[in-house]
Amino acid sequence: MRIVRTGYFFAAAPALAGALAVVLGWQIAGAALLALAVFILFFFRDPERAIPAEPGVLVSPADGRVLGVEETELEGRAVTRVSIFLSIFDVHVNRAPIAGRVSAVRYQRGRFHVASQPAASEENEMNEVAVEGEGTRVVFRQIAGLIARRIEFWSRMGEELARGQRVGLIRFGSRVEVFFEPAYRAQVSAGARVHGGSSVLAVRK
Repeated sequence: MRIVRTGYFFAAAPALAGALAVVLGWQIAGAALLALAVFILFFFRDPERAIPAEPGVLVSPADGRVLGVEETELEGRAVTRVSIFLSIFDVHVNRAPIAGRVSAVRYQRGRFHVASQPAASEENEMNEVAVEGEGTRVVFRQIAGLIARRIEFWSRMGEELARGQRVGLIRFGSRVEVFFEPAYRAQVSAGARVHGGSSVLAVRK
C-alpha cells in the first residue's frame, strides 16, 4: 500500500529503537516499539480511490464520520456545511472536493480543542482553501484537533486541481469541513461514514 513519505520519517525512530531493543534482549519493549512503527505507517497510508466521473458531483475531501450537515453563512453567502471527524484510525490524506483552481488559501493559528467539538470549527488551528471550478466555488477547511498539531497543504494558489486529487494531510486525528452553494444538494447526513475522493457529499440540483 502507498504510504505518505512523511510516514517513513516518523516510523524510522521507533523502528530502529525497537530493533535495537530486540538485539539487546529487551523483547517486550522492542515489540512495543516495532508495533508503534507499524501503526505509524498504517496511519500514513494513502490508498487509491475510484473518483466519480459524472458532472455536478462534489466528493468528500476526507475519510471519517459526518458530524453534521447544516445551513449557515460563509463570507456573507448562504452555504451548506458538512463537518467530518477523522479519528486516528482514518486515512488522513485530504483530497479536492471538485475540479478547479485554488483561488484562496488562508492559514489560521488557533487552539487545539477536540476536533469533534463545535468550538473546533472556529477556534482551532486550521487551513482554509477555496476552489473555483465546475461553475461553483467550494471552500474546505483542514482543522487540527487535540492530537493533530500539524497541517500540510501540498497545492498552491492558482493551481488547477482535479476532482479527488490529493491536496494535503493532517496529523493525527482532526476535522475537515466543506462549504458549498445552494445549487448543490447534500447526499449525506450525520453519522454517515465517508471516504475521501470517492464518497459523494453533494450533487448539483
